[in-house]
Amino acid sequence: MTIGGSLALIIIGAILAYAVDLDLSGVDIRVVGIILMIGGLAGLVIGIVRIATARRRVPPPPPAVREERYYEDPPPRRTY
Repeated sequence: MTIGGSLALIIIGAILAYAVDLDLSGVDIRVVGIILMIGGLAGLVIGIVRIATARRRVPPPPPAVREERYYEDPPPRRTY
């Protein structure tokens, strides 16, 4: 989950928890909103931790490359 997706979950959850006044049988909209906010917060924390740890990793140095060139003398020219 990206940081943008996490923020979207938090926003949608807050709207459901605090702004929507709807009664559905068997579903409590406020609880659904709070669950979405908690899930978005967890995703946001995980996303930030992943970004922070990815920046600290130093890639290993590239392997050493040894380039050798061999030159041969051209064949002798024949003169007639």
